[in-house]
Amino acid sequence: MIQTKFKTLESKAYFKNGALRLLFVGAAITAEIAYMMYVMGEFSASHPWFSAGITALAAAVALIIYGRHENASMKMVWMLLIIAVPPFGTFMYLLTGLTGTTHAMRRRFISIDNRLQPYLPDDTKTLHTLDRTKKSPVGQFRYIRNISGFPVYNNSRIEFFPDTVNILERMKDDLRSAEHFIFLEYYAIEDMTVFSEIHAILRERVQAGIDVRLFYDDIGSVFFVNRDFVRKMELDGIKCRIFNPMLPLANVFMNNRDHRKIAVIDGLIAYTGGFNMADEYFNITSPYGHWKDTGVRMEGEAARSMTYMFLETWNAIRGEKQEDPDFGLLFPDHPPVFSNCGYIQPYSDSPLTFEHVAENVYMNLLNGAKKYCWFTTPYLIITDEMVRSFLLAAGRGVDIRIITPGIPDKRVVYRVTRSSYHILARHGIRIFEYTPGFCHAKQCVCDDELAVCGTINLDYRSLYHHFEDAVLMYNCQAVLDIKADFDSLLPQCREVTKLYTSHVPLPVRIWETILRILAPLF
Repeated sequence: MIQTKFKTLESKAYFKNGALRLLFVGAAITAEIAYMMYVMGEFSASHPWFSAGITALAAAVALIIYGRHENASMKMVWMLLIIAVPPFGTFMYLLTGLTGTTHAMRRRFISIDNRLQPYLPDDTKTLHTLDRTKKSPVGQFRYIRNISGFPVYNNSRIEFFPDTVNILERMKDDLRSAEHFIFLEYYAIEDMTVFSEIHAILRERVQAGIDVRLFYDDIGSVFFVNRDFVRKMELDGIKCRIFNPMLPLANVFMNNRDHRKIAVIDGLIAYTGGFNMADEYFNITSPYGHWKDTGVRMEGEAARSMTYMFLETWNAIRGEKQEDPDFGLLFPDHPPVFSNCGYIQPYSDSPLTFEHVAENVYMNLLNGAKKYCWFTTPYLIITDEMVRSFLLAAGRGVDIRIITPGIPDKRVVYRVTRSSYHILARHGIRIFEYTPGFCHAKQCVCDDELAVCGTINLDYRSLYHHFEDAVLMYNCQAVLDIKADFDSLLPQCREVTKLYTSHVPLPVRIWETILRILAPLF
């Protein structure tokens, strides 16, 4: 039975304070952009050559966008905006549309990655063994290894949790047993019931001499914590940092958020999945019906990759003087070895690179699927390239199913999600909506052999703008457990495929076309 509590006065205060801060930052950035547009307009009126220069710049930017190695959907929306309103469109693209072009931050990440890379193992033998055993998934694992640098492991254990309450209890047990360090990195942390229990454990571990670090995204947590949260943590000895703090100043990097969910204990145990450290993810509060989420627990050498991901963002977000002096102290020499547990590959994706690993992993699964490929995602806002991968797989006779929420958390985004249903449904892809509430799980299972579980939604935010993480699994019990989770989910869903295969009125088609064009901005 779902446990539901009403929001307390304290949580309402957090929401109010967060809303005011977000409103202030948004208003300041809007005013800054409006002022820039006003100055440009006034200057253009008195200096015709300036207006001609802006038009020429807009044309040049549009050509540069066209020539970029990006998908057509991302390019189209910016080109249309620049053509329609040259000064505004050009300014906004230079401000928010330049994925991977924040040079200073990219240099910071590259510097940290170069220091961390030696602590990841060489997986040449593992890939060779997999190649001799089963050739079909080797290319997928090798792609992740070659592009993102994360190895594949066949000596680590992974466990899938279809329910957040169970994974939370297991995580608390592991946190209590920490002997060296605890690293927590979450998009959203809410200083309420769930986190108060975690906080008590962290405080006790600090008193035992353990290195405890907490890292959260500012926008993800803006409605959940007060501004004095960092000071509160540090008074308890918990090292706390904020990823990409909101500032009342327009900047490119503001568009890139840390959407990862990572917990690492002693470099030997690691967790990830769709859930944040907020009460609604555990159905303590239920603003959107029953919240469905999942996650995985890894034990063994594979935790090194999750340790790497945490240390990457933790160190890159601060200056060199605040970096860890010796990463070697944070990677255990002799992690436990597990046999016959299959192959797992934790990996991350970053908006600071030009390779969209998260999207390509999903498309590789679709392209290689033989029997079925099933997805759950809270948002379905995908590129034309990914749509094509879905349609090609369905055309080969692969059983493609997608589960989305039955109750939206963001109505506009929900409308954009549904605008994608028609083209998929008409080509035989089955669409299901989770009727009990909001399905926030981000997972995929393919042919009873391969599965992905992590933080990556099927939307532009996750695939292009956010820092993300996930785990690719092959020939593990966890793969079959994820399939079983789908089998239990489907009876709770309403299949809407037939609703989107019938004739669509012209006004609806026009509206949905507009939504799909604007989708990269959501």
